Amino acid sequence: MSAELAGRRTDPGRPTGAVPRVLPTEEAYDLLELTQEIADRELAPRVADFEARGEFPREIMRVLGRAGLLGLPYPVEYGGGGQPYEVYLQVLELLAARWLAVAEAVSVHTLACYPVAAFGTDEQRKRLLPELVGGETLGAYCLSEPAGGSDPAAMTTRARRDGDGYVINGTKAWITHAGQADFYNVFCRTGGPGAAGISCLLVDAGTPGLAPQARERTMGLRSSPVAQVVLDEVRAPGDRLVGEEGSGFRIAMRALDSGRLGIAACAVGLAQAALDYAAGYAREREQFGQRIVDFQGLGFLLADMATAVSAARALVLAAARLRDANLPYGVEAAKAKLFATDAAMRVTTDAVQVLGGYGYVSDHPVERYMREAKVLQIVEGTNQIQRLVISRDLARG
Repeated sequence: MSAELAGRRTDPGRPTGAVPRVLPTEEAYDLLELTQEIADRELAPRVADFEARGEFPREIMRVLGRAGLLGLPYPVEYGGGGQPYEVYLQVLELLAARWLAVAEAVSVHTLACYPVAAFGTDEQRKRLLPELVGGETLGAYCLSEPAGGSDPAAMTTRARRDGDGYVINGTKAWITHAGQADFYNVFCRTGGPGAAGISCLLVDAGTPGLAPQARERTMGLRSSPVAQVVLDEVRAPGDRLVGEEGSGFRIAMRALDSGRLGIAACAVGLAQAALDYAAGYAREREQFGQRIVDFQGLGFLLADMATAVSAARALVLAAARLRDANLPYGVEAAKAKLFATDAAMRVTTDAVQVLGGYGYVSDHPVERYMREAKVLQIVEGTNQIQRLVISRDLARG
């Protein structure tokens, strides 16, 4: 065992079949045990029904909040869990292995709390953060627009000064928790063109003029509401400006570095679930007088799936440890997001193949896993954007 891991407690095993974990503290070990218990008791029995009905599990999110799982990486003094990102991401993985939409909801909420936590004034953190991370509220992150998803610097949503506050007009797109969130981080233009003209405003859900639109009909994550949000003469007090005017683009990009790790952890959890289900099926299914797992064609396929999951997990946790050490981690987050979400797409597709015709019907969850994996290659920056981030870093030398 390396010096870095010396003295840490090792988890002897998990029901999902993942490799044993090495955790930094006894508290972290207990937290993951609690998360596994909640995931098995509250999430696993409900996911199929909620996904079929397309209903957002708001009460389940409150359960997670009361258990302290909605503010894990934020300081204890403001109501958070005070946990390192390495631990928080493992919590996300466990949740995603049972219900991806719930894990994504936790990731998006954590992302929505980031601007105030990282860039807010001391007064804003003391006044706003306890409510944001306390467990009863849910956040949304409004960056993308109908004509600009991968190019946020070209946004057209604008906020004009009006007295001691702002008036916002524009439309945001692909907003997770639209219509369910209690607060919205709205990135908008307060200055001239380009990145330097963008600011971040925190807007309460009940503010007149803020209008979530009809939900998008998505391929997967059907229990997660996604919609456009129209802002028509929406008034935001001046003390809801996060950071300084013109710092919004920097806030958004820093937040996305952390958010990409969240999505990567969700991808690992989803891939682990698909691997576990496919391996279990292959151990029980018999053809030609033997278990299908014993046929080399399927056994090797499962071996590749298992290797991809382990490699993705290692990349995610390595990037998290850089973040926890206050070292540069943005490029590593891009690598982790790229690899983990591509791996999840491959693993879930292969899980369907292992089940054959049964994998193509909704009686088994692998068809849902496959549909859900696709969106992870798109959100928090498409994987083409991740490749751009990585290649530009290599070009700089």
